[in-house]
Amino acid sequence: MATILVIDDERGIRNTLTEILEYEKFTVETAEDGDDGLKKAISKDYDVILCDIKMPKRDGMEVLEAVQLKKPDIPFVVITGHGTVDTAVEALKKGAYDFIEKPLDLNRLLVTVRNALDKNSLVEETKQLKKKIQTKGGTEIIGESTAITEVKEMISKVAPTDARVLITGSNGTGKELVAKQLHEQSDRAKGTFIEVNCAAIPSELIESELFGHEKGAFTSAVKQRKGKFEQANGGTLFLDEIGDMSQSAQAKVLRALQENRITRVGGDKEIPVNVRVLAATNKDLKKAIDNGEFREDLYHRLCVIHIKVPSLNDRTEDIPLLTDFFLDKICTEQGIAKKSIEKAAVTLLQKKNWTGNIREFRNVIERLIILSPTTISKEDVIKYA
Repeated sequence: MATILVIDDERGIRNTLTEILEYEKFTVETAEDGDDGLKKAISKDYDVILCDIKMPKRDGMEVLEAVQLKKPDIPFVVITGHGTVDTAVEALKKGAYDFIEKPLDLNRLLVTVRNALDKNSLVEETKQLKKKIQTKGGTEIIGESTAITEVKEMISKVAPTDARVLITGSNGTGKELVAKQLHEQSDRAKGTFIEVNCAAIPSELIESELFGHEKGAFTSAVKQRKGKFEQANGGTLFLDEIGDMSQSAQAKVLRALQENRITRVGGDKEIPVNVRVLAATNKDLKKAIDNGEFREDLYHRLCVIHIKVPSLNDRTEDIPLLTDFFLDKICTEQGIAKKSIEKAAVTLLQKKNWTGNIREFRNVIERLIILSPTTISKEDVIKYA
């Protein structure tokens, strides 16, 4: 049910508006002067504010300006018995939703209130849509800790360049998010972002996946196929789990980075590519180099800039923000009202050892949402986390 604030120094006007609006099933609160009205308008979220222009202590224009600074999305309807075209224009310029003269035409007033409420609903729906789009994209890096702030600052410095970046960190820390942020903040943002999980592709297929193949190159090559390097042309290629790439594929990637050219499997034509390569791994590549598992020359080609993503245990001060983010995200995905969580429950989450990092944390929050009541308690965390 919508709540409307009526600010007017005339008791008769306040009573009339209250009677009419309550008859229409609205909740009405009133204020008898500008000071009282402003205090109420700032302290509580109203769906519509109706405010007289000429009032003691503080006039309606002052109230309008102050409310616009604090809560610009609330429809503010100016009502007055001293209306002129200039006054109406001034009020609208300062952010008023509408301007109605006294004596009030109650039918017009009700139409204005309903239109204002519709506008309010549209604004709220737009906010929710933007939030859903953000959530769907999943590229936002949540946190304000020193460790994650340093990562964000590094991204902002490096993203506008074409420098290759090696992103390291334990499983579940968010290396892919860092790669997406580097792409989205770069001049290549309008190009494609292509991701390849090197650990998930069999070694005999990785070269075909990266460089493509010609028809007949091998038994199942029934037609020509472009590889990820060509698909990412003009954009960004993210090689996730680069430490699991085969030696032969490493040699071809090195050549592609050196010459900006690739050759499809089974072909002899060199194809120019314009790709920014980002790589990520949870392995110690220097140790892999010592063990003969990773090419040192490729390492130096990839690691122009090194970004190490901190573990969740190294940024526990971000857990309250992450909790709120995942509560909102998961509840939205499941189409349910956002659940709240007790402060003691969040404190307990901060004390937990997060070996699986953000990935494990998200799973725990989803479990708590599913199994807990409307408010998640400390006991729920002990029981389900």
